[in-house]
Amino acid sequence: MTVVAIDGPAGAGKSTVARAVAERLGFTYLDTGAMYRAVALAAVERGRTPADVAAALEIEPGERLRVDGRDVTDEIRTPEVSEAASQAAADPAVRRAVAAQQRRLLEQGDWVAEGRDIGTVVAPGAEVKVFLTADPAERARRRAAELRLDQATVMAEQAIRDERDQTREHSPLRPARGAVEIDSTNLTLAEVVERIAALVRGAGAGTS
Repeated sequence: MTVVAIDGPAGAGKSTVARAVAERLGFTYLDTGAMYRAVALAAVERGRTPADVAAALEIEPGERLRVDGRDVTDEIRTPEVSEAASQAAADPAVRRAVAAQQRRLLEQGDWVAEGRDIGTVVAPGAEVKVFLTADPAERARRRAAELRLDQATVMAEQAIRDERDQTREHSPLRPARGAVEIDSTNLTLAEVVERIAALVRGAGAGTS
């Protein structure tokens, strides 16, 4: 079993990089942020708090994300759910419930898991830990292009999310002990993937 943990702030390219690294290595990709989005969506739809629903949800990550058997892949990507997920992820009870599910998933097989606390909380024993970051303006540009939103608006919301992620009491966003920091601002996707693949090879795990 090998776990590659990729943490970092919103818009750093974690999802794109993690998917590409998983494909390169033949590992399974785990989008942990999607799990928090799933909790937020369920809470909104059911009129309950995220903490009330988190532990009871059956979240099945994969190419299509399912919650209690229902495909919610597209529904969790709206700006409204993104904001609700950021708030839900700041709740210690939600983080405990979701992290417990994530640990169970990572116990078997080879994984590339990305999020904001994989290397620090969910899988501190991961063979390879990466903290992926990028210039704030570049992160906002990427996210605005992805969501087709105004860059200035995204930049403002991103600043609020960064502050929340970095200062929350439970699992604040920070590089894990032993993590390699990679700034993707001026790197191509292929260059970032190769750097991480090299780290995996250096750890004696995975394939080239």
